[in-house]
Amino acid sequence: MSRRAAVDRAFVVAQREFRTVLRTRTVAVLAAGYVLILVGLVVAAGTAGYLPLSLDLLRPVEVLVPILAFAFGYRSILADAERGELETIRTYPISGRVFVAGVYLGRLAGFLAVVLLPLVIAGLLVATGGKGQVSVIAAHETVDSPAIYFRFVTLTAGYAAVTLAIATAVSAVARSTREALALVAVLFLALVIGFDASIVAALSGGLIGPGQVAPLLAVSPNSAFRGLVFSLAIGDAYTRGATTGSPLLLAAGLTLWFVGSMAVGVRTVWRS
Repeated sequence: MSRRAAVDRAFVVAQREFRTVLRTRTVAVLAAGYVLILVGLVVAAGTAGYLPLSLDLLRPVEVLVPILAFAFGYRSILADAERGELETIRTYPISGRVFVAGVYLGRLAGFLAVVLLPLVIAGLLVATGGKGQVSVIAAHETVDSPAIYFRFVTLTAGYAAVTLAIATAVSAVARSTREALALVAVLFLALVIGFDASIVAALSGGLIGPGQVAPLLAVSPNSAFRGLVFSLAIGDAYTRGATTGSPLLLAAGLTLWFVGSMAVGVRTVWRS
């Protein structure tokens, strides 16, 4: 298969998946809830300034984006398998790699639109907030500028892409909806709660020292995203020496999660 033919077939699959996302009511309801929650938090808090806005949204985004990603992706491939369509698709001249890429890209188009929409709205609310804004956080010597928030939004987009890749891998591995939901629940608890709790427990128990925490942050996509936001978007002046890890190592951790998840999806998509 030529590269052009592979791209064309992936694009056809992506269009199909994008239309499927638009027709899925459950996804639409969860997406609307996500937008309302984030915008509501900003409005209720009366956030003024791009640095405070990034800090206010960091934790909600870290927790809610994986939930939304699993909603968008956990049945992306599984649904075709349960309806028997996957066996039909296999008869066409399309490789597993092209099919998974098309499925992922089609879901990603709708997913990123939903993830970024409330962030754009929140940024506009701060930009038009007038006198409530601050130009300098004097106590921390950090200039408050749109660049801070732009970096936060960019990192959020990357984090969203990684979490959707994980959800796509779950959809390829699972053999039933119940199994997919079980995998989603385990992964969510492990990534959002379990990993950070394990580091804290190991640190408190003396199993690891303070100097060993930073490299471990790259192992979890959640902690890697958080560390990148602190180190690249918010800056060391605000974190005041808090452990954030090496940006290169954190970015490598997120990249490995993405590549590994897509590789799992490609390897397991064609079921025997």
